Amino acid sequence: MFKSLFRRNQRPALRCEATPGSRVYVVGDIHGRLDLLRRLHEMIAADAADAGSLRKVLVYLGDYVDRGEESRQVVQCLIDERLPGFEPVYLCGNHEEMMLSFLNDVSVGAMWMYNGGDATLYSYGVGLQEGATLEERHLMMQRKLRAALPESHTKFLQGLKLYHVEGDYLFVHAGVLPGRPLEEQEARDMLWIRNEFIHSGADHGKCVVHGHTIVSAPDMRDNRIGIDTGAYYSGTLTCLVLEDAGRRLLQT
Repeated sequence: MFKSLFRRNQRPALRCEATPGSRVYVVGDIHGRLDLLRRLHEMIAADAADAGSLRKVLVYLGDYVDRGEESRQVVQCLIDERLPGFEPVYLCGNHEEMMLSFLNDVSVGAMWMYNGGDATLYSYGVGLQEGATLEERHLMMQRKLRAALPESHTKFLQGLKLYHVEGDYLFVHAGVLPGRPLEEQEARDMLWIRNEFIHSGADHGKCVVHGHTIVSAPDMRDNRIGIDTGAYYSGTLTCLVLEDAGRRLLQT
């Protein structure tokens, strides 16, 4: 599918532009902070009041769940509280991938719990279980999560996209593997890659807007823009606003 979007030797202009006639809002990693999400939604709605006839796009970069105590509520908010007049785009993060994997494979349970999955389970009313072995405990938690997960949440999570494109920008959760044509990128890299992408100055064919790697302030470079400002820990949830060649920020 990437082949219709990218040319193999395409070079990004340093003056990147969003899709003409559009204003694009891009939200970083939320991680169960419903309070920050609602506050940022209010800021986005107020900011868009002067958008006039512009097409308004709202891209979420993934990692809605885990770590924060209101992971279930964040998912419900994204389903029920869509901002009027916006085209929402929901991308998948590595934490949603872990959650979905756990529903079918308890072997990922230890890794998911280590990365904050316990908070998501608690938000769905699933606590730690008793059992002779770790696998038995995880099997019980898996069964309870399956029973507690609303069908609308399952459908939402299974429908998340890996990437989105607007003009000269590619939106993806973690990044891309440098040196690999964009049409050949693998899902695991787009969800999980870190250092190999973060420390690369390579031309990716588009300016990549991503979350996943926490920064104290948005990291704007010629080939990428990182906007995961560690909302769960810092209280700062970041939104990048793109319009024509302009870039600006909204933050809680």
